[in-house]
Amino acid sequence: MELDVLAANVVLVQLDETGSEVGRHTIGREETTIGRGPAEIVFADDEYLSPMHARLNFRDGKLEIRDLGSRNGTWFFIESPQRLQDGDKILVGSQVISFRRLGYPGPNPPELDATRRLGSLTPQADIACLTQHRADGSSRDSIHLSPGRNVIIGRDTGDWLFPYDPSMSGKHTEIRSEDADFVVADVGSRNGTAVSVRGDVALKNGSRFLVGDKLLRVEMQ
Repeated sequence: MELDVLAANVVLVQLDETGSEVGRHTIGREETTIGRGPAEIVFADDEYLSPMHARLNFRDGKLEIRDLGSRNGTWFFIESPQRLQDGDKILVGSQVISFRRLGYPGPNPPELDATRRLGSLTPQADIACLTQHRADGSSRDSIHLSPGRNVIIGRDTGDWLFPYDPSMSGKHTEIRSEDADFVVADVGSRNGTAVSVRGDVALKNGSRFLVGDKLLRVEMQ
């Protein structure tokens, strides 16, 4: 179904690694699919893109994006701190990091002979975990999160470092503790911080998202 004139003036601007424009794709339908093919917008040379990867929808005058079960996911770049939900994935540089809730541990049973255990008293409870994933999907490193603890992720500054990732800024992303919740925030990185698309995610003028290795910016004319 064709859109009205106002809605049709939406363009996806393709950007390269430097942020320069390398292509433009006009949205002219209520539903527009993106993929390696068949789709309305096709990037046949992108081996990271699934054949039917993501779909753009106009609903009530708003543009939304949905992942279509792609292998590598669809990512939107956050413009303000965002609360994390169990199962969210974060893209920091070229690192895919998953967020998992662990829940609060129950009370430890008393030792029969009243002998105390060695170990750290602080923090008392780890209630979430960040896990780095390799390209084959396997897990590598992880870091635990506890109430009151903020974690900085970066190439050379912070609590969790990835010195081998040239696409990551020295200080890139912060995971902030807010009571029993955690919030992800970009801290002025060069390439931004992205979160995986789950369900329908609203896009606005200037929003950036990643499908396969294609970085696209929404431009509403």
